[in-house]
Amino acid sequence: MNEASSVSTVCGFIAIIGRPNVGKSTLLNQLIRQKISITSRKAQTTRHQIIGIDTQAHHQLIYIDTPGLHQVGKRALNRYMNRTAIQVLRAVDVIVVVIEALKWQAEDEWVIRQLTHVTCPVILAVNKIDQVKDKATLLPFIDQISRQYAFSSIIPISAQGNIQLDVLRQTIIPELPSGPFLYAADQITDRSQTFLISEIIREQLFRLLGDELPYSVTVVIEQFEQQAQLTKISGLILVDKPNHKQMIIGHKGQKLKQVGQRAREQLETLLASKVYLQLWVKVKSGWSDNATLLTELGYTNQ
Repeated sequence: MNEASSVSTVCGFIAIIGRPNVGKSTLLNQLIRQKISITSRKAQTTRHQIIGIDTQAHHQLIYIDTPGLHQVGKRALNRYMNRTAIQVLRAVDVIVVVIEALKWQAEDEWVIRQLTHVTCPVILAVNKIDQVKDKATLLPFIDQISRQYAFSSIIPISAQGNIQLDVLRQTIIPELPSGPFLYAADQITDRSQTFLISEIIREQLFRLLGDELPYSVTVVIEQFEQQAQLTKISGLILVDKPNHKQMIIGHKGQKLKQVGQRAREQLETLLASKVYLQLWVKVKSGWSDNATLLTELGYTNQ
């Protein structure tokens, strides 16, 4: 047996959980060094379980970004997102709970209560430390939070600033089991290109309309055709009400045009190809509270 083959590999699943808008998707993108999970300042931007894979010489870290856990779950879409996040906890090797520095909320406590029956190590990542002006306030805050749960480690980080993420990685690796890699070395996610395309379009909707954008909006890719010099994409934006449709289209179609331009720039980077993108807006009343329709639109627990 040569030296290379005698070196064992480790491979395991790491769930990234927390309440909405604490930076989970930004953290995933930074940890795998590539953007696969969309981000915006709007709460509950992430709706699906998204796997990001970081493969190095002797370890493969399989991160699972989850929708933000939240107590209010009146609609089928809300219940789907909570169920997606909680189910992940049953089958991972490590859990990373993300909170925002100096901002402990009731929903953070609710997230911690979901860990009652967890047996794997739980690491607390205290995010956005770069936004804390008085660093002396961090230690008392961390000391207070450390009493909420028996965390295996507590690591102050900045996902956006890439601060202490190597420390987080090196804390995770010893907790993973020995075993062969589960994904190819060059694979970074288990999601299809059409899924990533729909998410990029939805991200631009969230970013450009912000708080004005109704929560009940989703994107369906109807055409994805890759040619030698051009990729043709047709996307359908579903909204709940007629006034939501007009909001997205904007005056003389300018808002929809802006969404399309920004999305196309992102898609050309993702696909390494020129992109021709067509977007349409359609009213589908009640889609976010229809469990059957949610399944048809791809909202399925994996």
